[in-house]
Order: sequence, then structure tokens, then C-alpha cells
Amino acid sequence: MAEKAEEKFQRRRLRGSYLSVILSVSLVLFTLGLLGLVMLYAQKLSTQVKENIGFTIYLHDDIKEVDIQRLQKAIDISDYTAQTTYISKDQAVEVLKKDLGEDFMQYLDYNPLLASIEVKVNADYAHADSLAQIKAQLSKSSKIKEINYEESLVQMVQDNIQRVGALMLGFSLLLLIVAIALINNSIRLSIYSKRFLIKSMQLVGATQTFIRRPFVQKGIVHGIYSALIAILLIMGVMYYSQRYLPDLFQIQDIEILAYLFVIVLALGIVISWISTSLAVRKFIRTRSDKLY
Repeated sequence: MAEKAEEKFQRRRLRGSYLSVILSVSLVLFTLGLLGLVMLYAQKLSTQVKENIGFTIYLHDDIKEVDIQRLQKAIDISDYTAQTTYISKDQAVEVLKKDLGEDFMQYLDYNPLLASIEVKVNADYAHADSLAQIKAQLSKSSKIKEINYEESLVQMVQDNIQRVGALMLGFSLLLLIVAIALINNSIRLSIYSKRFLIKSMQLVGATQTFIRRPFVQKGIVHGIYSALIAILLIMGVMYYSQRYLPDLFQIQDIEILAYLFVIVLALGIVISWISTSLAVRKFIRTRSDKLY
């Protein structure tokens, strides 16, 4: 009876140890996954911000309708173009009336505004150097009177995106190092309770590969369980956050989210595999008198 009671106690203790490792690794992977999710949405937001950057092409008064259509079509097929919108002289008047809140045309005998083409650029071209080159290229056209864009605003957006990107990258690397350390310590503590079993297997002639194999296999399984728990927690956070930030989730990309979950799963497997191997290797090489 005493032996059975002791055996049950050891089994409960072993299950508790495994559960502790799985929960610890799950929480660390969950934190890494949340950071990946934040970086994912930050990247999508930065792309949207960049694609709202553009310039205005003001056309000469004597330009013909057919020339306007040709010019707009030529700009549309350019690599740098995300979207173009033609604004006629009459439409420009209506826009300015709305902005001013009054009809300024009652004081004038003619329409002084120019027809224009609003151009939104692709994210890859939304920086000062590219816009300057595009402006220089388009300015050669005799149909275009002036090209205008906010140079200071473009530079400010570019600088801020670079700063935020560098900050998040540094924080991600730091968190990844901390995560690896925490997972490694949790697994090492779990293996520590089996150090005498490892040494006993070694003393009866078992090879290092034979000793490591069951521990590594179990570590990989625990890594998979931990990653799946972390993925479920991330999905739960996304589900409840969607109620409070519906606009943010309009930019979510299912394909990229799938990649994020695969990365979380891969991290759970790889880190658990390496940490378990290193922990078992350490106790294999430890002298018997140092195990106590």
C-alpha cells in the first residue's frame, strides 16, 4: 500500500511538473505572439499611412480633355501610382466652397482655380527621394503647370515610421532573448527532478542519444501543446479586442496571421527541443556527487 501511495504521489508530482512547464512556456509564447500581432498591425497601419501620401498635379487652363485622359492613364499605369482622381475646375470650386464655408465665386467674374489630378503613391514610393524624382520626371510635361506635395509632412512620416520600427525591432529582440531564457529555465527545472534517473540510465550503459530521445520527444510534445494554448489565447484576445477596436481589424490579413501562428508553433517546438537537449546533456555530464 505504501509503495502504491508513493507511486501515485510521484505520478501526480510528475504531471504537475509537466503542467507547470506547459503553462510557463504557453504564457511566454503568448507574450511573443501578442508582440508579433502588434508588429503586424503596426506594419499594416504604416503601409496605409504611406499610401495616403501623394501629390497634386495642376494642369494648364488650355489643356484638352483628351490630353487629360491620356496623362491620367499614363500616370495610372506607372509603378508608383496607387490611385488617381481627376478634379475639374468646377469640382475644385465646390471643394473650396465647402472648405471655406462660403461662396467665394460671388466676388469673382471667372473661375481662377485649375483642374488637377490627385495622385496617391504606393507605399514603396512614399518617401522624399522618390517623390522628388517623380516630380522632376512629370514636370517635363508641357501639360502640367505645377506639382505640389507637403515635403515636410512626407519627411516627418518617414522619420517617425523608421523610429517606431527600430524601437519595436529592438524590443522584440530583447523579449525574444528573455523568452528563450524563461523557457530554458522552466524546462531545466523540470529535467532537474529526473537527474538521478538520467544518471542511472547512464550507469547501466545507455548512450547519450538513447537517454536524450524520450526527453526530447516529450519536450517537443509539450512545446506543441504550449504553442496551441498560446495561439488560442491570442485568438481570444483578438476576438474580444474586435468589439472595442473594430476599425483596427478591418486591416487584418488572414494569410499573415496564419504565418504568425506557424511561427509561434515553430518557436514552441524549436526552443523546447533545444532547451531539453541542453538540460539533459548537462546532467549527463554532471558527476554523480554533484547531483545532490
